[in-house]
Amino acid sequence: MIDMNNTDIKNLIRKQKLNFSLDQEFYTNQDIFDLDIKNIFSKQWVFVGHISRIPKHGDYFLFNIGKESIIIVRDKDNSVHAHYNVCRHRGSKICLENEGNSKVLICPYHAWTYNLDGSLKGARLMGENFNKKDWKLHKCNSKIFEGLIFINLSDKPNDFEEFISPTKSFIEFHGLSDAKIAHRQYYPTNGNWKLTLDNFHECYHCQPSHPEYCQVHDKDYIIAYGAGSNTGPASEKFDNILTEWNKKVKNMGHLTGEFYEKEFNDYSRSAERTPLKEGMFTETKSGKPISKLMGKFKDYDRGYTSVGTSPFNSLLMCNDFATLFTFIPVSPLYTQVELMWLVHKEAEEGRDYNLDEMKWMWDVTTIADKRIIENNQKGVLSDKYVPGPLSQMEKGLEKFKSWYLKHLENSIS
Repeated sequence: MIDMNNTDIKNLIRKQKLNFSLDQEFYTNQDIFDLDIKNIFSKQWVFVGHISRIPKHGDYFLFNIGKESIIIVRDKDNSVHAHYNVCRHRGSKICLENEGNSKVLICPYHAWTYNLDGSLKGARLMGENFNKKDWKLHKCNSKIFEGLIFINLSDKPNDFEEFISPTKSFIEFHGLSDAKIAHRQYYPTNGNWKLTLDNFHECYHCQPSHPEYCQVHDKDYIIAYGAGSNTGPASEKFDNILTEWNKKVKNMGHLTGEFYEKEFNDYSRSAERTPLKEGMFTETKSGKPISKLMGKFKDYDRGYTSVGTSPFNSLLMCNDFATLFTFIPVSPLYTQVELMWLVHKEAEEGRDYNLDEMKWMWDVTTIADKRIIENNQKGVLSDKYVPGPLSQMEKGLEKFKSWYLKHLENSIS
């Protein structure tokens, strides 16, 4: 693999063509990947879990990204903390299991012991001038919004309220703070994180590759809105469908509308509510309602809410359950994709919902996407790979690519 300095990367950025895929190095190079983690992922507010994963005092889980490991833990006063998983003594990792429960956090090396709020509780034989107050765990920026646990690795994070504001009403309407995790699943993908996200920023591949998705979503929606508002060619037919549906939904007292970034900024956010295919009430094989209504929904409106809070998170929400995506870059050629299905906190499996039916569409679709992305990565590694032209249904990919390149260039200027 060729080493690249900042000048090399700047020159490569300036070579990229509008409405073409990226050069090979962006999908393979370690130096570019390291900059991606430092200057893009680490500056975003990323949701890493739901509070229902840590219901009891002392419950914790780890979120690992790049060199960093973050402990997410619930304290005895019910507050949730995020700490860097690094002992302040000599740097050992403290929590070695991915999740668990502990009354205190004890380093396995020399037994320095921390309270759940990160303060140092005990350190043996450190001398009379040692002050425990000076040696609490390093805090990671964190916020809880509607039950979602967000973290930000930046030393100077953007204001959370500014970040969440455009998507706030869309998330709140689904009542995720009154939800619980029905299922979590990882889909380890041997592909660069940008190839992985490229696949989720376009629906040009949906009709040839995802029959299950097409069973639930209207063909005209897939063409015009498949990867979000303004990501495909205009469709008068779908515009008419959307206008009529909006009228009915407003009369029900439900939320309508959309948001997308109109100018370049620090964020890459989107949100919209659109109807499912005629006759479908939710994203199941039969299209029939499957669980208790969530949030502020009074009845089924056949709606589908899609929210992107950052490039690394998507919330895809029906009236009765939500499917949440987190994309975690691990190495230049490996991305961890996590899916989390949420239901109303009072819903019970077997009585109120069937898990297999609920996760059917996004499970089979993500398994197919894993295969697609891995084949794409193998082709990109070829000496014969050159960037190809994007279609009219890949506008979302171009928007993301332009946002990414500007951020990368600004970070090394």
